[in-house]
Amino acid sequence: MDLRQSITDQTDVSLLLTGHVSSIEAKNSNLVLSPASLHVVLSLIASGSSGSTRDQVLNFLKSKSSDDLNKLSSELVSLVFADGTAIGGPKLSFANGVWVDQTLPLKPTFKQVVDNVYKATSNQVDFLHKAVEVTSEVNTWAEKQTTGLIKELLPPGSVDSTTRLVFANAVYFKGAWANKFDASVTKDDDFYLYDGNSVKVPFMTSKKKQFIKAFDGFKVLGLPYKQGGDKRQFSMYFFLPDAKDGLPALIQKANTQSGFLNEHLPYQKVEVGDFKVPRFKISFGFEASKVLKGLGVELPFTGGGLTEMVDSPVAQNLYVSSIFQKSFIEVNEEGTEAAAASAAVVNLRSISFPQKVDFVADHPFMFLIREDMTGVVLFTGHVINPLES
Repeated sequence: MDLRQSITDQTDVSLLLTGHVSSIEAKNSNLVLSPASLHVVLSLIASGSSGSTRDQVLNFLKSKSSDDLNKLSSELVSLVFADGTAIGGPKLSFANGVWVDQTLPLKPTFKQVVDNVYKATSNQVDFLHKAVEVTSEVNTWAEKQTTGLIKELLPPGSVDSTTRLVFANAVYFKGAWANKFDASVTKDDDFYLYDGNSVKVPFMTSKKKQFIKAFDGFKVLGLPYKQGGDKRQFSMYFFLPDAKDGLPALIQKANTQSGFLNEHLPYQKVEVGDFKVPRFKISFGFEASKVLKGLGVELPFTGGGLTEMVDSPVAQNLYVSSIFQKSFIEVNEEGTEAAAASAAVVNLRSISFPQKVDFVADHPFMFLIREDMTGVVLFTGHVINPLES
């Protein structure tokens, strides 16, 4: 497995997913999601699948085999998602959990992947008689793993007596900017909406040099987070279209052009002229099955292919009923706090610029949080109106 190529492929999948969630679920609203979190849940589904169901998930994730996916996940957990607070870097938490019905033993090969690759906590539960309690247990777990930011990951009624397994992943990130903004110079100004109206929002500003590069039709700003005592460097990137209504076209470009991200990042600091970035806070949740089906991942939701999860004849009738994700992000003068949790419910059927560069994010833009050493994307999203949370 070529790690760099695998991460490039994963990034392409991340941007594709973001584009489709944007067009289906969040055309006119703010969006934040964690492609890394969804990737883990889908990788677990691939590990528990066989035949054409597994092939379909692998094909979507641009991976040759479940082994490759598992190796990638294992590498990323140790390389990217280790907590950095003890060495002065960002606070990170990445956790997986599996809840399986007490009547079903996990297949030894699947249990090994769950335990050793994904380091997931396994829980035996009684879906038949205690579905409501299990829902509450999963939600409490997700809330704890994201320091209280993600509440009610699984909505009421999403788990019932026909549920046999629940997979969940939670990711939490809190980083301080390498150069914090001075809150005393933050001031309100106009942010232009799609409908031509504007709202007054608080804009952060700075006179310091910034990582900015202009491309055809858009500019990109990179804001690095304070680095810890290791090689990891996390950054937030803002993709700002030139046109006030240019975000949909930019998102389309990002999710259809392979290798888009690697080719459109700023690597040099430049003098800034007018420089303004809004403060914002976003909570966003969605059910991913509709998006995934629209992208050609249909078989896990139809049944018959999830045969490698449990040691029981009922394995033939397992199917994924839903995949939920909830995410949160807050960007302010100090830095960024972000979290996401995903859960799959498996049921039984019956460049340099000599002149100063302006970067004024006063209209809808796209953003992402990335670990620059590996290129792994943790969070993606867009801001339509910074006042809406």
